[in-house]
This record gives sequence, structure tokens and C-alpha cells, in this order.
Amino acid sequence: RATEWRTRFVRDANEADSASNTRAVDSLLNFETVKYFTNEAFEAERYDRELEKWETARRRNRLSLFTLNGGQALIIAVAQTSMIGLAAFRVRDGSMSLGDFILVNQFMIQLFMPLGFLGFVYREIRGSMANIERLFDLMAVQPQVVDAPDATPLKVDRGEVEFDHVAFAYRPDRPILHDVSFRIPPGHKLAVVGASGAGKSTLVKLLFRFYDVTGGAIRIDGQDIRSVTQESLRRAIGIVPQDTVLFNDSILENVRYGRPDASDEEVREAMRLAHLLEFVDSLPDGVLTTVGERGLKLSGGEKQRVSIARAILKRPPILVFDEATSSLDSRSEQAILKALREISSDHTSLVIAHRLSTVVDADSIVVLDQGRIVETGNHHELLAAGGAYARLWRAQQAKSQPVLAAGTEGSQGAVA
Repeated sequence: RATEWRTRFVRDANEADSASNTRAVDSLLNFETVKYFTNEAFEAERYDRELEKWETARRRNRLSLFTLNGGQALIIAVAQTSMIGLAAFRVRDGSMSLGDFILVNQFMIQLFMPLGFLGFVYREIRGSMANIERLFDLMAVQPQVVDAPDATPLKVDRGEVEFDHVAFAYRPDRPILHDVSFRIPPGHKLAVVGASGAGKSTLVKLLFRFYDVTGGAIRIDGQDIRSVTQESLRRAIGIVPQDTVLFNDSILENVRYGRPDASDEEVREAMRLAHLLEFVDSLPDGVLTTVGERGLKLSGGEKQRVSIARAILKRPPILVFDEATSSLDSRSEQAILKALREISSDHTSLVIAHRLSTVVDADSIVVLDQGRIVETGNHHELLAAGGAYARLWRAQQAKSQPVLAAGTEGSQGAVA
């Protein structure tokens, strides 16, 4: 019971330490936001509060250890003193000899020293168990998506992708996708467009099987992705995500992450196709330039090019572009789109897009609205239909026209 009481303080100290570390890491990772809003003092104050909680928990932890050890030492000391006093009284009245007194003293030493050591070891074990509780909890967590017992590697011959009456919800009370069905023939390019929150990016997560569908099925070359291994599935798909995450390493190694066994020449060729090589060669350290934490030393467009180079280097049969040009200017966007057309010409491609101008060349376009397919067709067919796609196209064109007009007037004024 005493050890369990002591374990509670160890657990509290561990939780306080974890909370203070989490606060520090969160503030450091988001340092740009902190600086934008001049909240350095606010973050320091929050961190100080967490440290105060940790110091209090640590002090209680130490005090509990002192109390437990002191109590044990006191009990042993009282017991030893009582036994020695009793033995000395017996020696005085002649019922015990001096040798018996020494023997009793030795017996007490042999008894209490192992007991004290055993108590110390037991407390240390319980304290260590409290320290690794979170590790055990983490190891006990079962993944939501697991390979089926009879799962086999995915065999991609043609690269056909099919969403068959797919339904999905992150929570039962909030469905995201409703009866979504479409097919991407081998070598074709299908674009999914729609307003924010329509469920476009959810399709990508389901294709990679980060989540399992709640209804229907997703198939690649006729194989339900739930019946194949996750490793083989993800090896067959390359992606250019909307938010590019880079490691604190060189540009060379960040691009090579798409295929770790690629040669330097293959990496440079992928950079060239992604229109990244010219920028990299202009840097003092070239491809060995370190990008910093999460790629903070690169602009959004440069990070996006690194991500595109990764996908090019991987050369999978199926390519996914999730707002692949969202961080690029118009000139770079056109160059990247040209490169993407070249590399995706013999691949099955799924494009998630918000700007419709980037998908006018798609073989087929699916329009999502609140998780449902409302229109399907190519660019010209959808414009002629005058539905949701046509309205979205006109709205985006109307937004771009004033910008172009303002730029033209500014140029004319400068010339005058």
C-alpha cells in the first residue's frame, strides 16, 4: 500500500514533465506564429506555469521518497534498538551470555539488511514501472487499420482505380462521403473538384488506406485494397500532398526519400523534371543545402517542388496530386503542370484540385458537393451542362479578371 502511494507521486511527476515538454516543443515548432502575434511573453508565461506544476510534482515526489525511506529506516532502527536492549537486559540478569548477545546482534543485521535492500529494490521496480506506463499504454493500443490475416501483396498490371459506392465517416454522427462511385481507367487522369470541406482529400486518405471505408469498396485492378498488404498498396501509389513535410536534412536526401536506393543522377533528373534543379544549383551548397526544421529555410513553392521531385523519383504506377501546385506562382505553376503532364502520361492519375484551371486537361472530372458526386464529365461537357462546375468556373474566372486588369493598368501607368 505504501509503495502504491509512492507510485502515485511518480506518475504525477511524469505527467507534469510530459506536459511541460509538450508545451515547449509546441511553442518552438510554431515560432513563426508566436512572432507574428508578438506572443513571446505569453508563451514564456505558459511555459513557466507548466514548469511550476512540474517543480511542485517533483518536490512531492522527492518528499514521498524521503518519507517512505525515512519511515522504513525508523522502523528498522526501533526494532534493532528494542532487540539490542532486550538482549542486554538478559545478559545483565544472567539468562544470556555475552556470546548470545553478539549472536542476536548478528542475526538482526543479517535479517534487517536484506529486508531493507528488498524494500528498496521493490520501490525502484514500482517507480520504473510507473515511468514506462505510457510506453506500455502505447504498445497496448491496437491500430484501427490492420492487414487481413490472408492479405496478399498488391499486383498492379494496368493501374485501374475504382471507387465503388464508397461511404465514409470519421464519426458515426458526421458522415463525410455518400455513395461515391467513379473509375479511373489505366493511364487516364481523373480530377476531383469541389468546395472546401466537400471530402476531396478524404478520398486520398481512403485510397492510401489510412482509414477503412464504412461502406462500399475501393479496388485497384479489381483487388479490394482491404485484401492486400498496406505496404504493397502504398508502394504502388505516389503522392504530391498539399502540405509538404521535409526532414532537417539536405535537399538531396529529402528528394531521395521518395526512393532511398536511387542514385545521385536519378535524384538530379527528378529535380530537373520538377523544375527544381536550377534553383538548387544556384545555392552555395547546391543539393547538399540543409532545409532546416520542417523545411523552414525553403519557400512554399520550393518545398512543393521537392515534393513533386519525390513523386517523380518514386515512379509508381498510380499518382495522386493533392493541390500539387497550390503554393506556386502562375509561371511556375504552368511549368510544373507541363512536367506533371509528362510524367503522368503513362500513369493512372488522381488529381485533387480547387483551382479548376489546373484540371482542364483531365480525361474526366468529378464534382463533389457535401460528400456527394453531383456532376461527372470533362471540362467542356461540364461547362456546357451549366451546373455546379460551370458556376464554380465562372466564379474563379471572375476573381482572376480584376487581378489581371489591375496588373495591366499598373504596367501601363509605369510605362507612361
